[in-house]
Amino acid sequence: MKPARILFVCLGNICRSPLAEGVLRELAARRGLASVITVDSAGTGAWHIGDPPDLRSIEVARRHGIDISALRGRKVGKPDFEAFDLILGMDGENVRTLRQLAPTGFEGRIGLFLRYASGRDQDVPDPYYDGPEAFERLYQMLEAGCSSLLERLDERAS
Repeated sequence: MKPARILFVCLGNICRSPLAEGVLRELAARRGLASVITVDSAGTGAWHIGDPPDLRSIEVARRHGIDISALRGRKVGKPDFEAFDLILGMDGENVRTLRQLAPTGFEGRIGLFLRYASGRDQDVPDPYYDGPEAFERLYQMLEAGCSSLLERLDERAS
């Protein structure tokens, strides 16, 4: 597989995107791809810069053997469009914001996570106002999507 630099983006960078970052990093490590997959996460908003992920995201990740507690929220910026090969928004609103921020010529690096990963034109719902069961559903959705993403990246490199 050729190296890939992937940025996951959600609204605040405390629920969906840091969990996706942790899941993809773990799946890549399990498949022996940690040296060729670079992954990070960011938010389109600036409310949680420097904050750890939501405790519910940390907890669901921990239950699945993934530690995301050291991650810190940050806002997506113009340098990200050059630094990453693929910038995946968790929902349509994230993708629209990313397209507005993207310098000319970088729009092709932006996509909706589930559409790119598995061909499903579906948002990853924000679980922020929901309970623990929504975070478990989020984890399952991200794990399936990240597995598909790794397969797609591997096929693309072949």
